[in-house]
Parts: sequence; C-alpha cells; structure tokens
Amino acid sequence: MSVDAAFTLSIWLLPMVFGQEPWEGVDGPATVPTLGTVLLVPVVLHAVWRFLREQHYDRTQAGMGRPGDGCAPGNLAADEARARVEGVLTDRTLMTAFQPICCLGTGAVIGAEALTRFVTLPVRSPETWFADAASIGRGPDLEFLAMETALMAAAKLPANLYIAINLSPTACLDSRLGEILQRSRVPAGRVVVEVTERSAVADYEPLAAALVRLRHSGLRVAVDDAGAGFASMRHILQIRPELIKLDRTIIAGIDTDPGQRTLGMAMVSFAKGIGAALIAEGIETDTELTTVTELGMNVGQGYLLGRPSVRSEDWAQWNNWSPVDGRANVRST
Repeated sequence: MSVDAAFTLSIWLLPMVFGQEPWEGVDGPATVPTLGTVLLVPVVLHAVWRFLREQHYDRTQAGMGRPGDGCAPGNLAADEARARVEGVLTDRTLMTAFQPICCLGTGAVIGAEALTRFVTLPVRSPETWFADAASIGRGPDLEFLAMETALMAAAKLPANLYIAINLSPTACLDSRLGEILQRSRVPAGRVVVEVTERSAVADYEPLAAALVRLRHSGLRVAVDDAGAGFASMRHILQIRPELIKLDRTIIAGIDTDPGQRTLGMAMVSFAKGIGAALIAEGIETDTELTTVTELGMNVGQGYLLGRPSVRSEDWAQWNNWSPVDGRANVRST
C-alpha cells in the first residue's frame, strides 16, 4: 500500500478508536471534543512531509532535465496522472455509496445507484479520477474495479432492490464485464447497467450486440443523463434501453420553466412509446417532486428522496416503508 493510501486510511479509521463512524464529518456526534486536535497532528505532519518530498523531486528534476529527454510539462502531467490511477488500482482505495431510487407514488425504494467514492489523496471528484484513467488507457480497468467493489457492497442491500452501475460504452464492449457478472453473488436480474456519457459512440452496432448478450443473462440497460452531452435521442434509439434517466439539468427548475415542463412531458410520451421506464434524476425540492409526478414520471432519485450513503445501516432501512409515510422514511437516510 502506498504512503498516501496508508495515511488516508489512518485518518478514516482513527475516529473508530473514539467510537465514531469513519465517514462522520464535522456534523457527526461530538462525543470526543479533542478529536479535531488528534486528527490535526497527522494532517500537519503529512503536509510537511509531502512539501519536503515535492521540493526534493523538483530539485531532482531540475538537475536531470535536458532538452528532449521527455520531461516536458505535458508528459510530466501524464506521468502524474498515471501514478495516481495506478496507485488506486493497486491499493483498491475506493468504496461504494448507494443512493436510493424511489417509486414516486408510494415512496418505496425500488433500486439503488452505486456511486464510487475514492479514499485516497489527492482529493478529487470521481469524474476526474475516471477521466484520468481514460486518458492513460486504464478507463475500463478503473470502471471494473468500481463495479466489483459495488457488487460486493450490494450484498448488504435489501434483496428486493436492483443495483444500477455506471459503465462507459467502451467498458460495455469489454469481455471482462461478463466475467465479473458471473463471479458476482448478485443475480444479473438485479443489475442495471447505466451507459454513461463519458464518450461518444462511433459505431453502435458492436455496442448493441454486446448489450443483447448482456440482456440474455437477465441484466437491464439504462441510458444515463438523457438530455445532456452524448445522451441524445439518437443515442437512446440505438441502445433501446429498459430505463431512461433524465438529466438533472432538465429536472432542476422544471416547476417554474414552461419549456422544461414541455420537454419533460414529451420525454414521458417518448419513453412510453419505446417501452422504457423514465427516471427523474436529481429531484431536490418539493415543487420539483410535485411537478414531475404531475407530468407522469413515476420513478425518481435525488437529495430530496435520499442522499448517497456508505452506511449499511442506512441501506437496511430502505426496506422499511409504507404507502403512507414511505417517502418520509427515505428522506431521513
């Protein structure tokens, strides 16, 4: 395990000594007033160590660099990205948060989207990590590590929920995908592959054939972020998904924007016409929830309905709902 990974994990695990969960932040229970001071010591020491190491590295590079020796800034940035990604792949320093997907009519949680969280330094968004991996040709490797991590964590989800996993079109074409599904303890019938918009699809024929093979195992396909990026109507028609997830940019403000409401209404009709379920993604206000429900959207996801959580205790609660107060129970997670 790398030094950065070991340090990061120590920071996550140290609160457990004091009876706290490792993911609790400043809003967690204040059971140990001195915890902040305890945590500050390794943070400062590590920062000093990193500064000294980087100074040494800069001096070394200055002494070794010569015109044409491959030390150009662009190459150095690529080397750093490669080192970061290789470190994650080697140390497996990532985990899965699940966000509930709900039936808007009853409040029942019917599925959960797997969201990757990187437990390593430097602190970067998941999108940045996956973009770096793709830039050095390790995109599918990182995606499959995230998928395997998610399927292992899914063993603690209620058995009636489906698991939505994001994969790029490139990963969907990789033969390792079928092998991972076969090794997993999660039945393929509970898995939904959300085809992401990270890259355009040059040729849909191989992708469509690969998705047909996956469907034969019971797996379902969703188009993620419909209405944004490469997730165009042609993209949807080519993939023929069982589920369509409307992008947050369409849902945000749909209660006040007539154009967005019209588009939402059209998407409800379009989804029904091709036999796909429509999911309103990113619902954050009561008025947005009311509007999408009135438009005929029956399934939704968003902070209003439930935030992502890495706690298996939260996941277990998603099986406890009722048609009367189910949505309130979901929001409390």
